[in-house]
Amino acid sequence: MKSLNKTSKIFALTAIVTCSLWIGAYLSRLFVSYQLFEARDLSLKPYINQLNMSGILTTLLPSITTSFVLYIVFIFVFILFIIISKINLRYNGWLFIITIIILITLPFEIYLMTIDYKLILQLNSGLFDPASLIELIRKRVHILGSFSLIEIFCYLSFYYFLLFRPLTKKN
Repeated sequence: MKSLNKTSKIFALTAIVTCSLWIGAYLSRLFVSYQLFEARDLSLKPYINQLNMSGILTTLLPSITTSFVLYIVFIFVFILFIIISKINLRYNGWLFIITIIILITLPFEIYLMTIDYKLILQLNSGLFDPASLIELIRKRVHILGSFSLIEIFCYLSFYYFLLFRPLTKKN
């Protein structure tokens, strides 16, 4: 890999930082969201009732918004890095693998983000129906099932690729 100019290095660092922050926000969001439901049938846990449901949903808003915004920033900065750095993916297999993982998971994550967008809009309005929001969260958990965990593990593999840079060819 050729030496990068300063702008490329800034985009690379920003992509790494935003990806790391997104993984953390996404994991915390998943942990909190999964705590709302029973594992077998995705029914609400017994401690959740009509009195505390709106407070719980309002508490979820920062983690949903954070992961939503960080993913958008990460994708935007990563694409800019690929374009500006002009790294040949043929000679840098590690970067090619990272790019392919991002491009394969992007449509699925965009679909999940449409559900998140509906959640964010309704929660920010202040006037929301907790039952409809719970249905949106249940839908998000149920539709793609374990995709979120698979995506997290794929994105965690980026650190291995960045550190060891396998499949690098000499020019």
